[in-house]
Amino acid sequence: MHYEKINGSTYIIKGNTNVGVYVFKNKFVLLIDSGIGDSHAKKIDLILKENNLHPKYIVNTHSHEDHCGGNPYFKKNYPGTLVYTSEKEKLYMENKELRAFIICNSSPLKKFNKDKNPHVVDFILDYGLNKINDEKFQIISLKGHSHEQIGVITDDKVCFLGDSIFSQKILDKYSFPYLFNIEESIETLESLKTIDADYFVIAHADEVLNKDELLVLIDKNLENINTYATQIYELLDQPLTKEDLLQNIIILNDLNLSKFDYFLNLTSASAFLSYLYNNDKIDISLEDGKMYYYKI
Repeated sequence: MHYEKINGSTYIIKGNTNVGVYVFKNKFVLLIDSGIGDSHAKKIDLILKENNLHPKYIVNTHSHEDHCGGNPYFKKNYPGTLVYTSEKEKLYMENKELRAFIICNSSPLKKFNKDKNPHVVDFILDYGLNKINDEKFQIISLKGHSHEQIGVITDDKVCFLGDSIFSQKILDKYSFPYLFNIEESIETLESLKTIDADYFVIAHADEVLNKDELLVLIDKNLENINTYATQIYELLDQPLTKEDLLQNIIILNDLNLSKFDYFLNLTSASAFLSYLYNNDKIDISLEDGKMYYYKI
């Protein structure tokens, strides 16, 4: 992990999940996301200690464990640490089994529901300007990858984008993205083009982007979504069940999946089917006990 200044009082700890650090004048810091579990959090903590910094506030962009998994460590080791997120992400963070329910569409397989410990959220953030420790932070909506993901813009014009957009490296490795809502994902990507900031931090990317680099990446993400939407639409020339459709997607795109990845991709396939259905591109039919999707 590597600690690096971006601009003014805004820094980044680079790792598997990048963590934002805003340093207040009193050496307290606000973390933007907290990594995945105690191991990651301890490494973050060591970097903070080396720079004589004290974690006091955490803003979680969303409830996925690689973004909020370090919260319990900081809550335990720094009593009084305050956690902020959006209204709906709070629901998932404080009821960790809900994501497993969504992935499995039922009481989940036990191996997919290992993280049952709730994360305490102290405050819900409003969209627009929010004051934390007498400094203002702009909170923006980044829905799509999760139910109510948010972004944070510091007064140094640094924007933290969570998983609202994927780096080229991630698109190359996981081309079929995990998305909760396709329509909202597209709307979010389009909205990123108008953000008033100079630096952009993606959760899983090696570099901090400038505005021109962000615009190029936005188009690549939109193209990737459109490619899969088009592919799915064309596959539905013949009626397919959701599982048959995902099988075709896996084979055509040479996707290498674990069992857990399969469930994630089945969720994404459902999101694409909902998107096409809600835009009157496809219809459904129940035949012989199977639900088929087909092009109108």
